[in-house]
Amino acid sequence: MNQPPALHVVQLTPAGRGAVATVRIEGAGASARVDARFEGVARQPISELPPGRVAFGRFRLGPYVADEVLVCRPANDVVEIHCHGGPLVVERLVAALRAGGGQLVSWQAWVQRSCSSPIKAAACEALAGALTLRAASILLDQFHGALERAVEELRELVGQRRHPPAIGRLERLLAVAPCGLHLARPWRVALTGRANAGKSSLLNALVGFRRAIVHETPGTTRDVLTAATAIDGWPVEFADTAGLRPAATAVEADGIRLAEQRLQSADLVLLVVDAADRRGEDEVLLRRCSDALLVANKIDLAGCRPPPASQPVSALTGAGLENLLAAIAWRLAPTPPQPGEAVPFTEQQAQSLLDARNALAVNDSATALAGLGELLP
Repeated sequence: MNQPPALHVVQLTPAGRGAVATVRIEGAGASARVDARFEGVARQPISELPPGRVAFGRFRLGPYVADEVLVCRPANDVVEIHCHGGPLVVERLVAALRAGGGQLVSWQAWVQRSCSSPIKAAACEALAGALTLRAASILLDQFHGALERAVEELRELVGQRRHPPAIGRLERLLAVAPCGLHLARPWRVALTGRANAGKSSLLNALVGFRRAIVHETPGTTRDVLTAATAIDGWPVEFADTAGLRPAATAVEADGIRLAEQRLQSADLVLLVVDAADRRGEDEVLLRRCSDALLVANKIDLAGCRPPPASQPVSALTGAGLENLLAAIAWRLAPTPPQPGEAVPFTEQQAQSLLDARNALAVNDSATALAGLGELLP
């Protein structure tokens, strides 16, 4: 029976071009494997390098190719190599480390194996996809144990059959779960309205650069155009959709069909109306999109009449944009988590907490404990 390779090689930095890449090799013989190709300036074997100390030198990637690297030995039988971040350099470094026997391990699998709990591993993996500083900060709180501690306290409360306080804590966790689920996946906000209401101009104003083509001819937008930004620290992807009206051509009909699909999957819809040219079509769309945030554009024009309960803005002058952004942030995250607060951030975590809450609602402690137990080792 074949034995698994003793050495594991992990590319810790993302695939693609970067300034620096980090590759880790761990297992019996890791230092010797690196020493065979590393020529340090100090000429000290990696096996004798004190833990945490960094050595500079050249690593031979092939018979005639070498790269200047920094080498560190974080622990016995573990070596990390920091090299130039070009894909070809990393590919050759990984191949050199695997030569003679070595298993390539994905960074996700390495994280799962290295972290002390499923929540910590999931937080580490989600951090790699965090899109804003606020999102990363919340995930770091979970990595450092905020959610684990909350689950442990819940298990204690349920074990003591103190259901009311346990339900209260579960409901708070579920209230912030939508924020947690969008830390590495942006909120999706779609702009809709009748043709030529100024949706494309508004998209450009919201993201701060020209992403969509603006033209006075109705029906210019034929496809769904997206642009990523951050609002109050939350990652958001705006989508500019085709104006909703009877299609004049087959191409425009395709654009309207795509727009309707995008509206159905959006976390929030902005219904944009022309405040200077109100029409009956707007009322029809408002009834159709009853949960939408109503935005009255073009308030810079004479004779404008923003509808009641709308957010008045001018995509041209920028008037009202700050208030609109604040309204969007509130609609997306009305109960944002506080610093250090426990936040579920995966679908599985949110579902387990929901199952526990539902079980406690009928005094089923055993099922609640089982659901909470799925979150901890």
